[in-house]
Amino acid sequence: MARKLRVQYPGAVYHLMSRGNQGHAIFRDDQDRVLWLQTLRDTCAKTGWRIHAYVLMGNHYHLLAETPEANLVAGMKWLQGTYTRRFNLRHRTFGHLLQGRYKAVVVDGTEPQYFGVVSTYIHLNPVRAGLVQPGEQPLTSYPWSSLPAHVGATPAPEWLRSDRLLGALGFGEADRSSRRGYETYLETRALECSDPRGRRAWEQEWRKLRRGWYLGGQGFRARLLEAVSRSLERPRADSVSGEGVEAHGEAAAERWLTEGLNALGWKDADWTGTEKGSARKQLLAWWLRSRTAVSCRWISSRLAMGHESNVSHASRTIATTRDPQIRQWRDLLEALQASVGEASDS
Repeated sequence: MARKLRVQYPGAVYHLMSRGNQGHAIFRDDQDRVLWLQTLRDTCAKTGWRIHAYVLMGNHYHLLAETPEANLVAGMKWLQGTYTRRFNLRHRTFGHLLQGRYKAVVVDGTEPQYFGVVSTYIHLNPVRAGLVQPGEQPLTSYPWSSLPAHVGATPAPEWLRSDRLLGALGFGEADRSSRRGYETYLETRALECSDPRGRRAWEQEWRKLRRGWYLGGQGFRARLLEAVSRSLERPRADSVSGEGVEAHGEAAAERWLTEGLNALGWKDADWTGTEKGSARKQLLAWWLRSRTAVSCRWISSRLAMGHESNVSHASRTIATTRDPQIRQWRDLLEALQASVGEASDS
């Protein structure tokens, strides 16, 4: 059977879910959960994703993610592949961690009702799993979802957005009153889920989310099918799974390379005459991996570093180096990254 196409377009919203291989746990302890959230943070930095809701369960996770660029496939490949490598390294295991293909339901983000359905489904996962008892425990007692941050119970990470979620459910701006209102709304929904009749009503609402490939009206479905049809008519290199060179792809890598060279006072050069493992090449390889979603193969080719494994090795070397000169260069690049991030948020 042919693999289903991934629908990608700028500004797309998705409900994403992936399970552990053969139903096994993908989080063995809280440190694994912290590791996954750190990997999600890194993914957002590389891809420009906006995360609106998440929950981490024992053997799966859910995300409500927005992709300002058409880069779902590249981002998910990096998120899941990187977390698997980090998990295996930590536990000294090997092999697949996640089961098959991840589920990606395209959500009509222009209609608030659908945004609200997905976020509610995600935040009530601990209730449906019996990890929170409505009426006896607050939903915020489950720490591994975005809910505590949305309602102000814990600090929100920089990559988590509350404004659109609260607005979709009619709570206006992300102020204290709106956050309290959203918490009350979810506590009420949780009590409904604990009642058999209420649970059936919500399950009916969530059926399309679980079984379908999109969540929206007939007009939204027609637009998606038209987009898929156009993509099938294009050459493979410009298909649904790869809309040319994206802003966090090769074009961005070239821009960030130029920015890095300027910050360090270096000039772009013909890297073929430089030793593959030189400190400058390793630093630039680490810089490109930390800022973009380009592959190790692309970086190794651009910097003439030989096999792509040299890029991964370089990233680890730079991240852990004690060499004072390299650490000074690294600090300069990190300061540049921080200044650009602040400018983009203002």
